[in-house]
Order: sequence, then C-alpha cells, then structure tokens
Amino acid sequence: MMVAALMDLLDVTIVNVAIPSIGRELHASQSALQWLVSAYLLGFAATLIVSGHLGDRYGRKTLFLAGTAGFGLASLGCGIAQSPGPLIAARAVQGVMAALLMPQVLGSFRTLFHGRERGAVFGMYGAVAGFASAVGLLLGGLLTDADLFGWGWRSVFLVNVPVALAALAAGAVLVPATRERGAGRPDLLGSLVLAGGLIAVVLPLVQGEANGWPLWGWLCLAAGVLAVSGLGVVEARRRGARVPLLPARAFRLPAFSVGLAVQLLFAVGMQGFFLVFAIWLQGSQHYTPMEAGVLTVAFSAGGFLTAPAADALAVRFGRLVLAAGALTMAGGFAAVWYAVPSAGEEAAGAAAGVGPVGAWPLVPGLLLAGAGLGFLVVPLVNVVLSAVPADIAGGASGIFSTAQQFGGALGAAVIGSVFFGALADGGPTHALTAAMPWVCAGFLVCALLCLALPRTAVSPEGEAEAEAEAAAEPAAA
Repeated sequence: MMVAALMDLLDVTIVNVAIPSIGRELHASQSALQWLVSAYLLGFAATLIVSGHLGDRYGRKTLFLAGTAGFGLASLGCGIAQSPGPLIAARAVQGVMAALLMPQVLGSFRTLFHGRERGAVFGMYGAVAGFASAVGLLLGGLLTDADLFGWGWRSVFLVNVPVALAALAAGAVLVPATRERGAGRPDLLGSLVLAGGLIAVVLPLVQGEANGWPLWGWLCLAAGVLAVSGLGVVEARRRGARVPLLPARAFRLPAFSVGLAVQLLFAVGMQGFFLVFAIWLQGSQHYTPMEAGVLTVAFSAGGFLTAPAADALAVRFGRLVLAAGALTMAGGFAAVWYAVPSAGEEAAGAAAGVGPVGAWPLVPGLLLAGAGLGFLVVPLVNVVLSAVPADIAGGASGIFSTAQQFGGALGAAVIGSVFFGALADGGPTHALTAAMPWVCAGFLVCALLCLALPRTAVSPEGEAEAEAEAAAEPAAA
C-alpha cells in the first residue's frame, strides 16, 4: 500500500520539470501547460472526500485495487498521448484514481494498526511523503534527460505502469479487507455538484487570458462559487443517513475555517511558483530538466532542515511558529524574485552557457522558502484539527486535503495566467518577475491568517491522537 501511495506522492512533483519538454514536443498552448497541473489536482480534489466514504462503506481493499489499476492505466494513457487534449484528459483520470486509492491506504493503516504501531506506520508514511517530494523533482529531470528507449518525457508517466502492476498483484494477496460497519451512505450527487463547482471556478481562470477574459468566464466563475456554497447550505440542513461532504460543524469553528484558508493559499503559491519557475528555467535560462530538478531540491532541503523541530516548537509557541514559517516563505520567494534578473537574461544565459553555475543566486532564496515550509505545513494540520471534534475529524481532514489540491489547481491557473499574460510584453524574465509578487503576497496573507489560529498547538500526546483520528484522509500525514 505504501508503494502504491508513493506513485501519487511522486506524481505531484515529478511532472513539474518535464512540463517545458512536453510543451515543446506536443506544441501545447500556454493554457494546456496550466491544465497539465490543474487537471490532476482538480480530479484529486473533486473525488477525495467521497472516495474515503466509499471505502469506509463498501470495503477499502476493493477501492484500493481499483484505484491502483486505474492509476496505472491512466499513466499509460499519459505516456502514449500524441496531443495535449488526450494527455490532459489522462492526467485528470490519474488524479481521480489517486484520490480513490489514497484514503484507503491511510484508512486501512488506521484500522490495522494500534497504539505505538500506528504511530510508527504514520511516521513511515510521513517520511516517504517527504522523501517523494524531493525525489520526484530529481526523478522527473533524470527520466526526461535520460531519454530511455527514446521516450523522453513520456518516461515520467510510463514508469508508473510496472509499479502499478506490482502493487496490484501484491495488494490482491497481501492487503486485508477492511470497512466500517456503521458507515453512512456517501452523497454521490453532492460529490458531482462539488466536482462541477470546482471545475467551474478553475476553467475561466485558465482559459481567460487566451480568450480575453470574456463574460462567459466570469459567469462560469460565479456559478462555481454558488454551486459549492449552495452545497454547503443544503448539507447543513439535510438530515438522513448520508454522510455530509462538507460538515457544517467544522466550518463553524473559526480555527478550522482560518486553517482551511491558510492551506488553500499555501497551495496556490507553491504550485503556481513551481509551474512558472520550471518554464522560466528551461525556456529562458536553457537549463536541462535534470539541472532544473537539482536546483529545486534546494527548496526541499530547507524543509528537511526545519521539519524535525517544527512540531515541538508549535507545541511551545503555537500559532507564532506557523506565522513565522509563512513569513519566512514570503521572504525566501522575495529573495528568489530579487535574484532572478542576476541569473541572466535569455541572450546572456545562452552566451555564457548558464546552467548550474547560474543557479547560485537563486539557491539561498529557495533554501529559505523551504525552511519556512517546514515551520508552516508540518504543524498546521495538528494545530487546526485539534479544535475539531473527534467524530468529524476524518471528514474535516478530507476537506483540508481537498483545499490543498484545489489550491494547487487555482495557483497554476492564477499565477500561470499572470506569467503568460506578461510573457508577450517583456520576455520570460519579465514574466517571472511579474508573477513573483503574487506568490509573495499569498504567503504574507497566510502569515496574517495564522495569527487567528488557536494560540497553542496540541501536546505531543494529543497530537498523536489527532493524527490517528484524522488518518482516514491524506491530510493527516
């Protein structure tokens, strides 16, 4: 189950450094490049909550095997795609299948393990997740540059196929069947409304720049917001056996609502930045995918330095640690913004052979931003979910993870649109410097919002209990 989860955890980052190569070979438009990120995250966000409820009611093993097989097939579809449209569609299916299997992994761990074993399993999962985020960047560049069998960027997707087959065969034999006997009926109609609403919000933001921001886009955006809001209102008033997708009790808690906004804005800044940064590095500065992957590992290294101390500091200083983390991320990305012009314009980079040497002005900012990530994200779930009643902790953590995925799709749409809108005016470096204020502003707002979170975090004992309660959804890890 951990191996299957690793496919999804790697796929969040492994594609980033391959996007410029995909764009060149498939002659993809600017909006198509944004959809390569957004389609996966939207598919994940739209399916995640209901898939956890489906596993609880109908059996986690069945859903896990279906998600693993579907992820492998969707990866094959990505690898053989000959044009942007089929690739984007396969990416969306990948996201749906990842959302189908991930809750079953953590839900099964919660059921199969208890006490110290459960803590050890979730600790292993957290280590694998952190490892995957760094390795995904390197592996994406390595596979693209290696051009195995002449596949180029397609290797990024095709590598999942044998892994999925092995996990499927082993899972059929080794994974026990588990379910919750008292689980209520999932709200399938509500999940469709939620999916449609999220897509309606992101669609006009991705397509707006290319179409001159037409009226239909604004109407679509408004309809998406109304659909999600209306779903929340209807579910708050509904009584019955169905499990609510958006539990109103959680949203009435200021700590949860504020934490959800922090999670969403964090994902907006992260996904938006790494999308445009990869395009700038490989398009303007002539980095190879491997060089781009090595450079962005500086960000992951910063996170590894601070993550081990983050929980203990959060228990002692509470929300101040999270606010400091968001401010540190804003400062780190501001340093990257300041260093971008000195990394060289397109002509200067080509003449000087800019590669790893030209990366050094960018490294301190990336390292600082990564250090802030450890202080913000690692304790965020525990600080927020400690304020949520135990009986809705699983649903609340599912919404928390959905906000992260949706925020990533939103970031690729909004910050990508700013970047591509400025691209025609002054070239890639001008476009990146135009997008960076949006990234920095997002983390500054995160810092302000963190001051409205609970004053202190849960104790280490309470933290372990909160993790166990919330582990049915990916956010718990």
